[in-house]
Amino acid sequence: WLVDPLDGTREFIKRNGEFTVNIALIADGVPMLGVVHAPVIETDYFAAQDVGAYKRVGNNPAEAIAVQPLPGDRIRVAGSRSHANERLQGFLDKLGAHELRPMGSSLKSCLVAEGGADIYPRFGPTSEWDTAAAQAVVEAAGGHVTDTELRPLRYNQEESLLNPEFLVFGDARHDWRQYL
Repeated sequence: WLVDPLDGTREFIKRNGEFTVNIALIADGVPMLGVVHAPVIETDYFAAQDVGAYKRVGNNPAEAIAVQPLPGDRIRVAGSRSHANERLQGFLDKLGAHELRPMGSSLKSCLVAEGGADIYPRFGPTSEWDTAAAQAVVEAAGGHVTDTELRPLRYNQEESLLNPEFLVFGDARHDWRQYL
């Protein structure tokens, strides 16, 4: 199990509700099951490999979610409220027409999973517990969480628990590496 009891510490301190509790089950380096719980906004994302990905808001029934094909007009980018940097700005400049959707914590990856964003590029430090649960959700929704060489993130493979720079995206037919 890989648990992050408070993902989005800065969002928690800012009291904007965009923090999460993340729980993932890892088998052979792969997130098999994931739960991302955002208590303040009463939203849960959960998924299991070969079962599907779901979103529940409040007491409403859970609904299946899926990534969406890339729209033709502008790319929707999930970006961090608290961790922007020059590398991200360079990526955005290369994208051309885009819409930036700032958000905190694992909710950025979940936004890709539910089709509300096309990509979430992360060029700053994160730990394995920051990404595993959301990766399970994204992959069960048909998306991808990869390093910048487009290899899926793996867990508990190294002594370090730090992730490499990574991309979360829905439409694998698009060449995301061209913007790196």
